[in-house]
Amino acid sequence: MRANAARQASSADVLAVDGGTIYQAGKEYNLKPVVGEAYGQGVGTSYYAVAVVRANANLTINSLKGARTCHTGLNRTAGWNVPVGFLVDSGRVAVMGCDVAGAVGAYFEASCVPGALGSPYPASLCALCKGDGAGRGKCSPSATEEYYDYSGAFRCLADGAGEVAFVKHSTVAETTEGPASPWWAQQLQAQDFQLLCRDGSKADVSAWRTCHLARVPAHAVVARADTEGSLVFQLLSEGQQRFNGEGSDFQMFDSAAYGGKNLLFKDSTTELVPITEQTYQAWLGDGYLHAMRGLDCDPTRLPEFLRWCVLSTQEIWKCSKMAMAFKSKNLKPEVQCVSAESREQCMEWIQEREADAVVLAGEDIYTAGKTYGLVPAAGERYAEGDTASTYYAVAVVRRAPSDAWTVYELQGRRSCHSGYGTMAGWRIPVGFLSRKGLIQPQSCSILKAVSAFFAASCVPTAQREGYPASLCELCVGDSQGMHACNASSQERYYGDAGAFRCLAEKQGDVAFVKHSSVLEITEGNNSASWASQLRAGDFQLLCPNGARAEVGQFAECHWGQVPAQAVMVHPDANPLVVYGLLDKAQDFFGKGNSNGFEMFSSTDFEGQDLIFRDSAIAIMPVEGRTTFASWLGQAFLESLEGLQSLQCSGAAAESMNFSLLLLTILGFVKFCSS
Repeated sequence: MRANAARQASSADVLAVDGGTIYQAGKEYNLKPVVGEAYGQGVGTSYYAVAVVRANANLTINSLKGARTCHTGLNRTAGWNVPVGFLVDSGRVAVMGCDVAGAVGAYFEASCVPGALGSPYPASLCALCKGDGAGRGKCSPSATEEYYDYSGAFRCLADGAGEVAFVKHSTVAETTEGPASPWWAQQLQAQDFQLLCRDGSKADVSAWRTCHLARVPAHAVVARADTEGSLVFQLLSEGQQRFNGEGSDFQMFDSAAYGGKNLLFKDSTTELVPITEQTYQAWLGDGYLHAMRGLDCDPTRLPEFLRWCVLSTQEIWKCSKMAMAFKSKNLKPEVQCVSAESREQCMEWIQEREADAVVLAGEDIYTAGKTYGLVPAAGERYAEGDTASTYYAVAVVRRAPSDAWTVYELQGRRSCHSGYGTMAGWRIPVGFLSRKGLIQPQSCSILKAVSAFFAASCVPTAQREGYPASLCELCVGDSQGMHACNASSQERYYGDAGAFRCLAEKQGDVAFVKHSSVLEITEGNNSASWASQLRAGDFQLLCPNGARAEVGQFAECHWGQVPAQAVMVHPDANPLVVYGLLDKAQDFFGKGNSNGFEMFSSTDFEGQDLIFRDSAIAIMPVEGRTTFASWLGQAFLESLEGLQSLQCSGAAAESMNFSLLLLTILGFVKFCSS
């Protein structure tokens, strides 16, 4: 960076730079923006980067893969940096080995990106360009390319060469309605076009304030962290008062006299303004910051190896095969396998930069983030209907229009649970009720606390010693009444189906089960005599906010979601590098491939769920869930922390050691073999 040497030598105090350099200056050199440029035009110190399509197009921001695209030019802010950065940061475009241009070329069918000429750029990035009409200057970043710059990218769309144009917010109006409208746009109208919004919707081209890819910040003057920003502004403010108008030989915002353009300040600047919150993050804004993060991949800093932390002999075996398979396809960075004795040791090694990645689940993700500061880089996506790996925990009740009681009236009711220690039937609901203060500790015993909260329950268990009798009171055992409260199929009310049966047969008032349980059993989906006549509409969900909802509304009314496994990395690592590697790898080694190695299968290694879950069908991006808390979700966190809050000091637990019990409760389903 050009400011580096000067900053280190303290031989310069201020520098006027654009948004991309502001990002680098703040992130790498601790410089801060102190004075900003304002351009008028109703947008002040910014403009907006937008994606424009024909109004009748079926495209959304989520369906751009395989589209034909028009860009203002390579490395141009609105035409390249923002849209590409957004697509990469959101996980839509996966980049392996920092080859952003290659990833974009593979993502779009064809493009016109003036300036992307020759090696190392894919030919597809210039495929839609046309040159000067006679074919000269094709894909040149100059006026000889008719599809260059804002007007050119929009013309590329208007001509039908491309399906989407990445331009700035004013381009459509200026081209179709402005006083200098070009001849080719004479028949065009602004209403013939729409904007693609970040959330997948569309909007009129006039709605750019709310529908855009990013607000692009104005150029700013940056200074060292110890510089008094107000003094810099005072100096420049006096200067613009004297040298920004008629009667002065020197003009601050005009470069024509020096044979250049945008020298020191942009020529379009109308005034300089002080920056109140002097951080690069605040000046750039979330949208632009995320776009820059998507492009923040320096090939010279790419690690040669990705040290993957694994457990057990079988995982080492599979990891070694994975490393060789990835290398055979020249995937970067190469995988090296490191073996640890525990997940916590993996976390510690990654924190100390002695390892780079580990796949974790549930409370291990919580520990990795909370204790070791790790962050998710990628996650797993599971097969449709695979409720064993990621699902919602819900509370089901019978529909009762005359007595639609809520979660706040749950105390004293009869409860049906899929089993002691199960996620949906015990850990999540008990943790949630504890977090909300509805269940209070009873002599350091979670079991006593739960038995005191409910009037009676069926919580099948494999451990009966010291177990409160009320937690088995509703259980019925087998058809002869034997094996009551056993954690097995011998207990008719065991498991999710059993807990729901307990409710359906009116033994209990509420059933804590997986979200899929009701729909899997009702509407004739279960032919058993007790279930064959049940209808989904006869049941509802209790929502944590005090409302009720239909059983199909579990995504909005649940007590917690069991999150997918995540690949956890050091916070200073580039998570997009990890995701880019795995996304490319699954093209070769995903489900059902014929390349000799399968990422989501443990059969060849005499194990189950080694490194990745066997039920996974793909690696997915984390998108906005870049912290352990956002990955796990608020409801899951509240349940987990609610269980932890029941831990108390003082007397030992009764017959079961409380510490061991708490560890058992916190032992959420392990998705990795050990």
